[in-house]
Amino acid sequence: MKTSVILQGYWRSHFPFLQDFVVGMLFSLTLTVLKDPYYRFNDVMYRWISLDNWTYSRTFKTPFDVRKWQKVNLVFEGVDTVAQILINNITVGRTDNMFSRYSFDITSIIKEVNFVEVRFLSAISYAAEQSRCHTAYSIPPACPPPVQKGECHANFIRKEQCSFSWDWGPSFPTQGIWKDVRIEAYNHYHLIYFTLTPFFGNAQQWSLEIESIFDVVSSKPVSGLVTVSIPKLQTQQTYSVKLQPGEGSIVLLVNINENATVETWWPNGHGKQTGYNMTTVFIMEAGYKIEKFSKAYFRTVELVQEPISGSPGLSFYFRINGRPIFIKGSNWIPADSFQDRVTYDTLRLLLKSAADANMNALRVWGGGVYEQDEFYDICDELGIMIWQDFMFACALYPTDQNYLESIRAEVTHQIRRLKSHPSIILWSGNNENEAAIASNWFSVPYADREVYVRDYVMLYVKNIREIVLEDKSRPFIASSPTNGLESVKEGWLSQNPYDTHYGDTHFYDYSNDCWDWTLYPKTRFASEYGFQSWPSFSTLEKVSSAEDWSYTSNFSLHRQHHENGNDEMIQQIERHFKLPQSTNPIKKFKDMIYLTQVMQAQCVKTETEFYRFSQSEIIKGEGHTMGALYWQLNDIWQAPSWASLEYGGKWKLLHYFAQNFFAPLLPVAYEDGGALYIYGVSDLHTDRQLTLGVTVHTWSSLEPVCSLVKDDVTVKAQSAVPIYKEPISDLLRRCRNCTRKSCVVTFYLVGEGGLRSPTNHHFLSSLKDAVGLEKTHVSQQDSIYIFDLQTTAIAPFVSLDVGSIKGRFNENGFLMTKKRKLVVFYPWEPTTVEELEKSLSLTSLMDVV
Repeated sequence: MKTSVILQGYWRSHFPFLQDFVVGMLFSLTLTVLKDPYYRFNDVMYRWISLDNWTYSRTFKTPFDVRKWQKVNLVFEGVDTVAQILINNITVGRTDNMFSRYSFDITSIIKEVNFVEVRFLSAISYAAEQSRCHTAYSIPPACPPPVQKGECHANFIRKEQCSFSWDWGPSFPTQGIWKDVRIEAYNHYHLIYFTLTPFFGNAQQWSLEIESIFDVVSSKPVSGLVTVSIPKLQTQQTYSVKLQPGEGSIVLLVNINENATVETWWPNGHGKQTGYNMTTVFIMEAGYKIEKFSKAYFRTVELVQEPISGSPGLSFYFRINGRPIFIKGSNWIPADSFQDRVTYDTLRLLLKSAADANMNALRVWGGGVYEQDEFYDICDELGIMIWQDFMFACALYPTDQNYLESIRAEVTHQIRRLKSHPSIILWSGNNENEAAIASNWFSVPYADREVYVRDYVMLYVKNIREIVLEDKSRPFIASSPTNGLESVKEGWLSQNPYDTHYGDTHFYDYSNDCWDWTLYPKTRFASEYGFQSWPSFSTLEKVSSAEDWSYTSNFSLHRQHHENGNDEMIQQIERHFKLPQSTNPIKKFKDMIYLTQVMQAQCVKTETEFYRFSQSEIIKGEGHTMGALYWQLNDIWQAPSWASLEYGGKWKLLHYFAQNFFAPLLPVAYEDGGALYIYGVSDLHTDRQLTLGVTVHTWSSLEPVCSLVKDDVTVKAQSAVPIYKEPISDLLRRCRNCTRKSCVVTFYLVGEGGLRSPTNHHFLSSLKDAVGLEKTHVSQQDSIYIFDLQTTAIAPFVSLDVGSIKGRFNENGFLMTKKRKLVVFYPWEPTTVEELEKSLSLTSLMDVV
């Protein structure tokens, strides 16, 4: 029965006696058997579930003698969201924050056999009531745009904001237990939080701050010894400590043996992700011993905001272990509307795909959830830096006392839970709320503006920031986008948070030509930008029926939650490609899907390459761009969105392109003033002497019309430098009188030791105007999982698809300029050559008719 999935029945407990709760609608004896909530229009059909109140209940036997323990707690690591907790018909506590940990003292209530209930109140009803009670002034926005088919007043409940709908996701305001629940019984004292913070001192020596937070139930102070050992660093220290009754904490500073060589943790592509096994043993006077095994990582992070020569404003870049790092990556949203379906394997697949595309960072966006512990563990392992938003997005929020107390508990818990992870490099207060006030998104009368400014500062500065400052190992910004220190100077709210001379920017433009690099902001840091596409047919097929398979079907309109999104994709495609005209409706739909993915990939490629080649130059005061995080990495369901990974993890063409445009060594071309420029972009740590190869083809022939090899090209370490310039007219004349419409340019960099960049391309005209493009015959033969592709003519955007077979190709969506090409398929689960042959479809641009 799927009901428990809808209700987030997530009793993933360490204690089996608390599992298998009975779920039932209050005052009801029957349950409806539900289908896949993502199927067709079920997001609307099943709206009634979130409007009802639900109770989870069960009887359990206590597996220990309750008389032997001074304290017994019922602990919920995550409750979604508003609930009353009862044991043996006695209320032990209430919850109202999805992001907090709750611990209820049940020492005097627990028996040998117990009946526990968790009575949930509809999140929608609760949020509406909280909004009604806030009579002093309105807190916009009241509701999402109608196109999102969502619920109202998400900002009045501390719950995953996008569960009330978003412009890429459905409305499923879940209710249930979404993280571990357990009973903890103990005497004397109990360890609740254990955190590690590395510091690199002035004496060029590493130390480790260990903070341990306890619940001390003894009526008098408890003394004892703590021993910390890190064998690989020849470090062992013992400390005498004393815990006071109540919530006691111990802070220890461990100096790492100065004779030990400490390997630092580095982002993906910049070094190893070394961690050291550490054991901490607490032996207190009561004889109760706690042994804590953990991993210690050593890294420093600085957010550098300082004057730049030749430019007004300030820099905005990250220095990891003293080295400036260009941030390459994307934005992370929840991987499912139902968090109990997000397994370790789900997270690993998505995060490994990010690392495989040469990403070194992700921004955990503020409208979702603080991710599972496993998420950050995997990022630590893969070297993926995390820009961590607090969970506030695209809205104003109340600041009454109860709300602020709930948020303080939430932020304190999350920082204690997460601060030991080296992958987290930044805390950010919210998503776009500084911009919302500065640009007056919600049409607030100017006379009332000061109320919202006061609330903003109260929430993000006087509350969240005050707690975050206890974590001295990473920086904090109040919002994204922000002007950083300039915003602080202006009272934490700048007049224009999108100012390219400071901080980070979010930029979206669907009405102009995405191939035109001059449209893009020459910003210090691009933390959001992107374009939509549709997921592949095999992904949509699982949640639709035959009548849905057209671009203008009710299903296609229903699934698009961004106003005019489907039309905007068509308009962008029409600028450079011919729209499909097939009389076969399914082929036409598949062709349309293919074109949206080609368009998205080419658009984001153009914009990202612009940000990468802008890192080392200042032009008219703008530049030194040091970060590119496109919107967005992953999908929450099967629908059109900005994602590069479809729901389920399948790579869109954009993700294959990201593998190249985030490559550590890349040549990038653009046109300006009638000339073709090529820049060499490098994330490598040393200068390199390279060879640049430039090849020009006519569209009608696999034989190059001309090629140029330029030796002794110096590409400096971690920079972008111009390495080639030629007027387009000279290039066309030199290459046997090519025209813009008849020719295409490709180029690459090679160096010693097998160093090679991806081959990049530059189109001299829109492909709809290209002369000589022929209907190609691309065929394939299989050898194990290697596809041997052969073409009869140049083929743009060659795309391989194996339907629902899970896995990825080593490259896809490429420009095929040679007669033969080998493409490797990496399956994520067992398959066969026969299955691959049966499922494979090959598409290039000229197959769209």
